[in-house]
Amino acid sequence: MSKLHPSSTGSASVATPQRRRGAESPAFLLAQVGSHAAASFAERLRVLSLVPADAGILRIVQATEGISQQALGVELGVAPSRLVALIDDLERRDLVERRDQPSDRRSYALYLTSNGRDVLTRIAQVAREHQQALCAALSDGERVQLAQLLKRIADEQGLRPGVHPGFSQLR
Repeated sequence: MSKLHPSSTGSASVATPQRRRGAESPAFLLAQVGSHAAASFAERLRVLSLVPADAGILRIVQATEGISQQALGVELGVAPSRLVALIDDLERRDLVERRDQPSDRRSYALYLTSNGRDVLTRIAQVAREHQQALCAALSDGERVQLAQLLKRIADEQGLRPGVHPGFSQLR
């Protein structure tokens, strides 16, 4: 039953879940949809034996091929020791390769392997399907408008474009 009715003692009815205080506030809805979207995307990535952090790292390595591990760690806000473990795992799975940096032998440059590029193509398909399912209630114009509004919020909050804030929790 979605709504409780007054009891024989005359107590007030309890609001339906949709009418709970704050349930329609933009901050709550952003958090609710964001949490749902993150969990749903993670579930979709499991089919590829990946987690969202893997997808994010592969995307950034592709976009900035040859990026050093140190620069990637700064970009993501991840502690160097944690990033080493993440890159070790991606390298072991033949998705990323480390190459010596000619300019600094203490540093490695990161590149996608052929397998990594193939996996990134599959991630892109998963991401498109995820977005389609998540935004099914919106028209194309509404999707554009929503993206513009969310970008304004992200910019005003000082969020790093293209970097999920969850990376900062990988410390």
